[in-house]
Amino acid sequence: MNAMKDEPRVAPIVKRNIHSLILANRRSEAARGRQEKAADWLTFFSGTMIFVYIHGAWFAMWMLLNAGVAGLPTFDPFPFGLLTMMVSLEAIFLSTFVLISQNRSAALADRRSDLDLQTNLLTEHEITRVLRLTKAISDHLGLTVDDDEAELIELEKDVSPQGIVEELKKQSAIGRRRSEGTRHGQHEEDKLKSAIKGRQRS
Repeated sequence: MNAMKDEPRVAPIVKRNIHSLILANRRSEAARGRQEKAADWLTFFSGTMIFVYIHGAWFAMWMLLNAGVAGLPTFDPFPFGLLTMMVSLEAIFLSTFVLISQNRSAALADRRSDLDLQTNLLTEHEITRVLRLTKAISDHLGLTVDDDEAELIELEKDVSPQGIVEELKKQSAIGRRRSEGTRHGQHEEDKLKSAIKGRQRS
């Protein structure tokens, strides 16, 4: 009984959300084509120690067979040009498979980011409505709030995503200009120091 009481209880809404996320992930996995599944499997397998062991054994056996051990005929003598070509081709294909998997992961990350943005906007909208309702109740009851009235008015406004994007662009441009100005000033300072040193030497 005590063990059951000590277990953390999860709200039904949380369980429902977790179940929905699991179903969404399963649908996304099921929607993959054969090529995407093959690329994901090869990307996963190439990142395991089994892949390393197989290649280590392959390279060691190849080099031993082509080192003339026990009088065996060699088919790819040192510096193992055929082995180098095969490994280079394998690296090209593996990098392509990795890029395919990364593109798919990036697309999934973009969709999740869009979902997070929509959820955050909905949450902000709901909080704004709650704040307005709370302020209306406070005014109706004649309660006084010590907080800054101007700040409350700003918080009661809905956030414009486009306005946030424009402000981010504006601040980023200002930051780049300041950084370029700092680099230019440092460059001029270095030139001045070099000129002074040259005069002192002369």
